[in-house]
Amino acid sequence: MAGCKRFVVGLTGGIGSGKSAVAERFAELGADIVDTDAIAHVLTGPGGAAMPAIAEAFGAGVVAADGRLDRAAMRERVFSDAAARARLEAILHPLIREEALRQLESGQGAYALLAVPLLFEKGGYLELVDRTLVIDCPEETQLTRVMARSALSAEAVRAIMAAQLPRSERTARADDVIDNSGGLDKLALQVAAKHRYYLACLARADCPPSTTAPTDPAQ
Repeated sequence: MAGCKRFVVGLTGGIGSGKSAVAERFAELGADIVDTDAIAHVLTGPGGAAMPAIAEAFGAGVVAADGRLDRAAMRERVFSDAAARARLEAILHPLIREEALRQLESGQGAYALLAVPLLFEKGGYLELVDRTLVIDCPEETQLTRVMARSALSAEAVRAIMAAQLPRSERTARADDVIDNSGGLDKLALQVAAKHRYYLACLARADCPPSTTAPTDPAQ
């Protein structure tokens, strides 16, 4: 692993797969959680470090009254305009990665989970992790969960899913998989088992290394 001396597990999964629920349970067991989505929310919140550059690049139409990013307006811009999406990523990704590295280096847990929704699709993070962990569930479950927690339509959710790796490819590329299609009790048991495995890897210092690499779903 380059850029960080700690044992790091890269946590990913499709939208609505339950990455946050899994991360919460790992945190309860003592793992450090570095969540790139959470970092992005801070960077694009009121007074966030990314907001001046975003406002300059996209105009006041994507800035809410309190100074935070208007996510609905920005989502509409980037999903219909690949160049706009690239401009946004050019602003956000370096800042997110810088903060993620800072948090990885300053953590006190036995190991860290680095949560990256597009871990396999985008570069910049796989080289930081020792293992990859995919949270998996049926696509219809993803759709139901996202629609229940947001105002997005089924069409909008499916568009987000289409921009991610297919479920079968994501699980095939993973070092480890947690099935989150059942209840919280089953999820907790799987998390506990993976936690014991990662601690054992640390104790033995011979955990099989990740062999995953970035993949462009458009290819």
